[in-house]
Amino acid sequence: MRCGGTRRTAVTTTVLAALLILLGACGGPGRADTGGAQSGEADTRAADKPADQSADDPAAEPSRIPAADPSRIPDIGPRLQRRIPADSRQVVVVYGDGKDSADATVVLYTRRGSGWDRVRGWPAHNGKKGWTTDHHEGDKRSPVGVFTLSDAGGVLPDPGSGLPYTRSEGIAAPRWWPKSYWHDFDYVIAIDYNRVRGTAPNDQTRPGGYEKGGGIWLHMDHGSGTSACVSVSRPAMRHLLRTLDPDRHPVVVMGDRADLKG
Repeated sequence: MRCGGTRRTAVTTTVLAALLILLGACGGPGRADTGGAQSGEADTRAADKPADQSADDPAAEPSRIPAADPSRIPDIGPRLQRRIPADSRQVVVVYGDGKDSADATVVLYTRRGSGWDRVRGWPAHNGKKGWTTDHHEGDKRSPVGVFTLSDAGGVLPDPGSGLPYTRSEGIAAPRWWPKSYWHDFDYVIAIDYNRVRGTAPNDQTRPGGYEKGGGIWLHMDHGSGTSACVSVSRPAMRHLLRTLDPDRHPVVVMGDRADLKG
């Protein structure tokens, strides 16, 4: 994995790049889902810096809300709680409204001492058909699990990302998609699900095989469900990009509320 100060810049404008983004990224209408095997799942085994509060999102929930039991992340059951790495100091939780729902809430938690602080939350969307514990290419469901967050990128210039950031026109949504989708990939954070950590978000390598999908990202929202990714507002993406720090070993815990508590 690269350190937080690394920056990668690539500008790709070829037809091949557009094809790759269709095959590998999430969010477009009428296209294959993206998801994958568990190869990028968080490894269950630290700097403690305050989270950035610079984003100004009117939809965001209030900051610094202490958890009821500060030693545990709310509404995450023992099974998934145990899979959060011991050295992780930043956790993004995606609380899906229901197994077959595309609506969700994303909440950022940061560890302070032995407890977890709720930093900020945003409305979000997940896969059009909801969630699954056995994701496959094209099922239009987001995978349930705990995954590391190690790489970011987008069409727009780096906004000050803590994660290594790849700027590439190859990440852009195809212009034959509806206009409401065109800015989905202005900013993205790769979810390490069936991908190789330390590579650009649109890298097509799928260690678990193509049938398990790939290219699942946190990205900008177009107002409805995705193919398998998780989408939030532009201010939310900018906040996450500027706040997530490789030295704090960020992970995402994601799923519908029933599975998260299971």
